Amino acid sequence: MADEQKVLKKLHKLSPAQLLLIFYGLAIIFSTILLSLPVAYKEGVHIPFIDILFTAVSAVSVTGLSTISVGDSFSTTGIIFLAIILHLGAVGIMTVSTFLWLIIGKKIGLSERRLIMQDQNQTTFGGMVHLIKQIILIVLVIEAIFVFLLGTYYIPHFSNVKDAYLNGFFSTISAISNAGFTLTNDSLVPYANDYFVQSAIMFLIIFGAIGFPVLVEVKQYIFLHKREKRQFRFTLFTKVTSITFFSLIIIGTIFIYIFDRTNFFQGKSWHESLFYALFQSVTTRSSGLSTMDVSMLSETNHLFMSFLMFIGASPSSAGGGIRTTTFALVVIFLITFIRGGKNLKLFNREVYEEDLQKAVTVMIVAIMMVFVSLMILSLIEDVSVLSLFFEVTSAFGTVGLSLGITEELSTVSKCILMILMFIGRVGIITFLLTFRKLATNEQFIHYPKERILVG
Repeated sequence: MADEQKVLKKLHKLSPAQLLLIFYGLAIIFSTILLSLPVAYKEGVHIPFIDILFTAVSAVSVTGLSTISVGDSFSTTGIIFLAIILHLGAVGIMTVSTFLWLIIGKKIGLSERRLIMQDQNQTTFGGMVHLIKQIILIVLVIEAIFVFLLGTYYIPHFSNVKDAYLNGFFSTISAISNAGFTLTNDSLVPYANDYFVQSAIMFLIIFGAIGFPVLVEVKQYIFLHKREKRQFRFTLFTKVTSITFFSLIIIGTIFIYIFDRTNFFQGKSWHESLFYALFQSVTTRSSGLSTMDVSMLSETNHLFMSFLMFIGASPSSAGGGIRTTTFALVVIFLITFIRGGKNLKLFNREVYEEDLQKAVTVMIVAIMMVFVSLMILSLIEDVSVLSLFFEVTSAFGTVGLSLGITEELSTVSKCILMILMFIGRVGIITFLLTFRKLATNEQFIHYPKERILVG
């Protein structure tokens, strides 16, 4: 009892960011144990521990990079285990925990709300439980609809109804969680000409990547009366996120086509080219599903897609990367600075200086992490730097696209990718906050200022 009290006291001294990192670490341990159970695999299948761990980290971080074949390795039980883990990573550990607490009638206290706020990347305590309820409701409703739609649509493609709905179930979970796992060895290549499946999957990817607060606001707007809709004002976060998110998809589609118009897209019809380019642009937000062999694209496209994966999805979503709002704020800050402006203004609103500092910090730290990881992997692996760069940005952005080198990587390289996937999922800000010291009197002492030459 005395030891338990000591542990509880130590936990109370930890910051929300530190606790959150511990919880995600425990989720990886739990997932590894779950995926180590013999019942999770088909008869005769034996997976090395490093690959089980890699799959667990990839699932919790909803990345989708894999060193094994999910369809050939996992049993039906194992697929269900994987789907449960994907939910943990997609909506967040604290969202799932809050949902379970609400079911058993546990009161959500201040400490729990602080953790939820950190996990969902929010700035205030207010409305945390309501936000979680809305997220769970919206996700479950959309999942139910698309499991039925895809499962029913798959019936002619499979030998029995069970396999059709199992694939419909897993496809829905994988897409909405932006995980990128599939039960086939060729991702969605078998559905390259099936625009219904592609459209459904793209909708689910966007749904999971655009940010849960955005979805909650859109839901509120849809169910308002006409008079109330005229007075409704979307938050600055929703406006910036939505514009940046869909702009990246449109720009991505255009340039993915342009860079390979004389190569991969040559001889293809307009609708084939449109869906190939559009799907690849959408999937680089954070999904990793693909309707083509990505290695067939040009090196220019690989570099461009790496940039898109580095940006990733939106904050408080199932995706990773530096996030869309980070990219938007840094770009707008550069434009404002070049024009001689001092304050960052968007939609007649002024951005908090703290938010701009966070954006610049995330950008700098992310570039350093990717550069250092790439340098280490290039020393270890006998693979082209561009292929490694694609793999590194895919891991950091929790995307899961690969040029086919994941299985060939050494244990050290796999560990580096696991670290990138983990940080990409929890977010750089949360990761950095774990090293922050408690406020001291020194932080409130100001010294004389002096100029430093820059540039």
